[in-house]
Amino acid sequence: MAAHLSYGRVNLNILREAARRELREFLDKCAGSKAIVWDEYLTGPFGLIAQYSLLKEHEVEKMFTLKSGRLPSADVKNIIFFVRPRLELMDIIAENVFSEDKLHSSRDFHILFVPRRSMLCEQRLKEQGVLGSFINIDEYILDLIPYDGDLLSMEYESAFRECYLENDQTSLYHTAKGLMTLQALYGTIPQIYGKGECARHVANMMLRMKREFAGSQNQILPVFDTLLLLDRNVDLLTPLATQLTYEGLIDEIYGINNGYVKLPPEKFAQKKQGESSKDLPTEPKKLQLNSAEELYAEIRDKNFNAVGAALSKKAKIISAAFEERHNAKTVGEIKQFVSQLPHMQAARSSLANHTSIAELIKDITTSESFFDNLTVEQEFMTGVDTDKVNTYIEDSIAQKDPLIKILRLVCMQSVCNNGLKQKVFDYYRREILQTYGYEHLLTLNNLEKAGLLKPQTNSRNNYPTIRKTLKLWMEDANEQNPNDISYVYSGYAPLSIRLTQVLARPGWRSIEEVLKMLPGPHFEERQQLPAGLHKKRQQGENRTTLVFFLGGVTYAEIAALRFLSQMEDSGMEYIIATTKLINGTSWIKSLMDRPESQTP
Repeated sequence: MAAHLSYGRVNLNILREAARRELREFLDKCAGSKAIVWDEYLTGPFGLIAQYSLLKEHEVEKMFTLKSGRLPSADVKNIIFFVRPRLELMDIIAENVFSEDKLHSSRDFHILFVPRRSMLCEQRLKEQGVLGSFINIDEYILDLIPYDGDLLSMEYESAFRECYLENDQTSLYHTAKGLMTLQALYGTIPQIYGKGECARHVANMMLRMKREFAGSQNQILPVFDTLLLLDRNVDLLTPLATQLTYEGLIDEIYGINNGYVKLPPEKFAQKKQGESSKDLPTEPKKLQLNSAEELYAEIRDKNFNAVGAALSKKAKIISAAFEERHNAKTVGEIKQFVSQLPHMQAARSSLANHTSIAELIKDITTSESFFDNLTVEQEFMTGVDTDKVNTYIEDSIAQKDPLIKILRLVCMQSVCNNGLKQKVFDYYRREILQTYGYEHLLTLNNLEKAGLLKPQTNSRNNYPTIRKTLKLWMEDANEQNPNDISYVYSGYAPLSIRLTQVLARPGWRSIEEVLKMLPGPHFEERQQLPAGLHKKRQQGENRTTLVFFLGGVTYAEIAALRFLSQMEDSGMEYIIATTKLINGTSWIKSLMDRPESQTP
């Protein structure tokens, strides 16, 4: 269950319950037995809101994936399509409905758009001649999905691409709507700060929506004190760097999707005596990762170099707990031991899983190629030789290393140098196109448009000034017992999180010059609270800030914000929201054209 959502400073279960209630209401509109046809992308996010048991209670008997052709047979009265408002999906639905109509005339069709209805999609269904077949056409507003006790994501994969390449602000509208829903449940957020063009748009839309609903002021005591809206393009560097926290590395290497990770099974198989290796499982091992698991909550935000020590300490505690059974003499003591047994066994299996994952990761992080890659990244971040062709990148292209790895490094060099010299820029482009194929020309143009890989204009390189002023590079970062957020990248403090930290204390006025060097406006807005809803703060009570990343956030940045929340003297707790949880690879992939032909 979702108990871990309510442990934090803000009870995010309220949001989950509201989403579940709306889902139940829609399902009850369609009386009788039901089959749901899913747009595959939605199944992950939906799984965080409602398990199959909830659907079953409301007479959902079958579930299918949306694909062209005929629907699988099902003896049900209602067929409900759960889809994103995409035109190509409407054509598949039309095909499904036609094939059904020929067979069963008594079936009722319904369509549920997530997160919004779309006139264009309805028009397409009309052109296909199936719009009249639908009894209910509705929308299910699933904007912000609670991922953990302090983390919300919209899982809007194309938000960054839409905003910076296609000039499409749909995702910003969804963001503003999501924030309005949040305020309806948790009270008006009195202060809004922001940095970047998209942040400005979202704040404007929120303020306009608030004026439109001026009559229906909600009388809820505000839970959040501040909202900080940050554009991803204010800090293009952080997602390109390799994350070095435990959770960040799991995501970099295996990819975490909707709170689950798929891992190679051989590390997890209990090999019995005399069993041949061909009997071992071949299906990837799927594990859920969130703070409901005690051990994971403890180690996920640590730098990977500190994870081994934490695991061995835990192993000693667990084996000492199991040894207790020899000391249990009386019936009462034995009974107490037995009552703790399920918890201890869960802890032991959790430890075994994370030891296996840590071993898998260690095999990679101790490899020469990982070390060489990291060394180049750290040279760029500290400003070493960013203005000339890098020999490591040159060699990697010559060896035809994965294209994404090359693009991440080249973009990083460009960002740390405020663009590459024309000669260097042309050289990299030529080498990439000749080695990987000319179809990647579109991708390189996209990266240029997004500001990630561009030729230098005459403006000077501000990165060294920004780095020094905001202390983005900390020598000798303490990985075991960190005292600064830079531990999440072993020396580099994420720019986005430094901005958040400075905003809390001493405030952005102290870094006015640096803010002007970063793209987009910075601003502050206040929202009037109804009389009597001003919070009276208790002595020593922390303030709560919602940090919203427009265009994606990495697990390492989340770890850095959690670190700030836990600092004794910070006086601030952070809740994190984003359009999408990203890493450098998934982020670059979202900007590629024809990525499916891309080797992983």
